[in-house]
Amino acid sequence: MHTSAAWILEGQDGLGSLKLIHDKPAPSLGDYDVLLHIHAASLNHRDLAIAKGAHSLVIKPNVVAASDGAGIVEAVGPLVQSFQPGDRVCTYMVPHQPESEPVTFADIGAGLGQQVDGTLRPHAVYHETALVKMPASLSFVEASTLTCAALTAWNALFGLAARAPKKGDVVLVQGTGGVSVIALQVPGATVIATTSSKAKAQRLQALGAHHVLNYRRNPKWGETARALTPDGKGVHLVVDVGGLSTASQSLKAIRPEGMIAMTGLLGGPPPGENVNTLVDCLMNLCTVRGVLLGTRRQFEEMNRFIEEHGIRPAIDERVFGFAEVREAYEYMEEQKHFSKVCVRVE
Repeated sequence: MHTSAAWILEGQDGLGSLKLIHDKPAPSLGDYDVLLHIHAASLNHRDLAIAKGAHSLVIKPNVVAASDGAGIVEAVGPLVQSFQPGDRVCTYMVPHQPESEPVTFADIGAGLGQQVDGTLRPHAVYHETALVKMPASLSFVEASTLTCAALTAWNALFGLAARAPKKGDVVLVQGTGGVSVIALQVPGATVIATTSSKAKAQRLQALGAHHVLNYRRNPKWGETARALTPDGKGVHLVVDVGGLSTASQSLKAIRPEGMIAMTGLLGGPPPGENVNTLVDCLMNLCTVRGVLLGTRRQFEEMNRFIEEHGIRPAIDERVFGFAEVREAYEYMEEQKHFSKVCVRVE
């Protein structure tokens, strides 16, 4: 039996619950299992929420933290057909999920980093359905960012083929988290991005944003985004990461028959503003679509697209070592990061 160092959650009382152990046993290789040498992992806001016990997120005792990672297959079970030793792969958050089945909150709650041991360890055994081949063009650190944020962005942009942005469309993305930063790299579209930092605005522009709005200086950024569109009718697609905190401005920005992809729940409504309801879809003649992760088939499609178009996921300039995991969590909690916070596992 393999043992591995691992960062586990002893409880859900905040970052103090994270503990590095050195003898985490790995289960023996089953018929459909893969032994993975994890080289890199990345963090999501979900990982902070799990450590704090927020949103009623429940863990199995002493679960290995985090869901996102990339590495090399070292061995496979006798009935594994999808992988062979030497394959470079990313983790998929929801093992055993049919390849085209939409993912629910319940599915994610039963997945990696919560009920299934996650990626903050050098060696892991996963069912083959918890892995996809990574783009050959990416490093392990870059590929470790794809599991959650990039796949969510892909689903938001291309999950409904009839609404996928095309050349000349205007897309609005919010903030500088992983979902927004990968979404702004969609080829052919005009992208409007929001941030509250001049330094981050410069990075957004360097990655391809055509316009950057400061949402703190301009609380009516949704109206400004609408005014920036060539015909003044509004944007074709909003990738909304804030939920109630941003929904009202997303509705101000969207054009008739446009679509808002709701991908996050980062905050409540601004002071003095009403909570938006389904009736707002009628009043603004738009579609609002809930987007949660994506299917395994979409993950494979996205990886092919990344490779074909030479897309490189943006990561924060600071990459943490394996011994610095708690510092990585703190860095993300303090919102010091740009796009994705990554950890070199080994």
